[in-house]
Amino acid sequence: MRKEIKSSVPADNEIILGILNDSKEILNRLYETYFPMVLQLVLNNNGNEDDAKDVFQEAVIVLYNKVKSGNFELNSKLKTFIYSVCRRLWLKRLNAKSRNVRNIEDFSEFIPVEDDMEKHEEKDRQFTIMEHALTQLGEPCKTIIEDYYLQNRSMQEISEKFGYTNADNDKTQKYKCLQRLKKLFFQA
Repeated sequence: MRKEIKSSVPADNEIILGILNDSKEILNRLYETYFPMVLQLVLNNNGNEDDAKDVFQEAVIVLYNKVKSGNFELNSKLKTFIYSVCRRLWLKRLNAKSRNVRNIEDFSEFIPVEDDMEKHEEKDRQFTIMEHALTQLGEPCKTIIEDYYLQNRSMQEISEKFGYTNADNDKTQKYKCLQRLKKLFFQA
């Protein structure tokens, strides 16, 4: 039995139509899809989860008002638009919090610019390919790789789990598994 990865990311036009039709479901999906990106932005730049929620809520309101005004024109991906609005809002908040900062541009070196969205999207694409490669890897390789790299388990723990006589055997197995994963990743 083969499992397929289903995308729950709504299309940009689906979101715009959902806002026009006052769809709560679309607003929920918008939150689920794009809030993690905003949370990461804010956490990486001296904020917390509550700050991220506030910034994201303000960005959704900006989007909502622009769409409802009837003259909203999306010149980029919606993801880029939301990221840009959140970034600008967060920069303003940081500026307001700081007594020493006179120019909002001083934060530019800390917060990635909109052009970095392409890099984020490429990373997302590579993570999808890696996830697919991991599912094709098979056992025990899949578990060894996940235990070591995702669960941060020691080679000793993994050796005991698989009944290897020592951690060196497991290291050899891990190396072989990594080689197979690498081959699967680059074939995709």
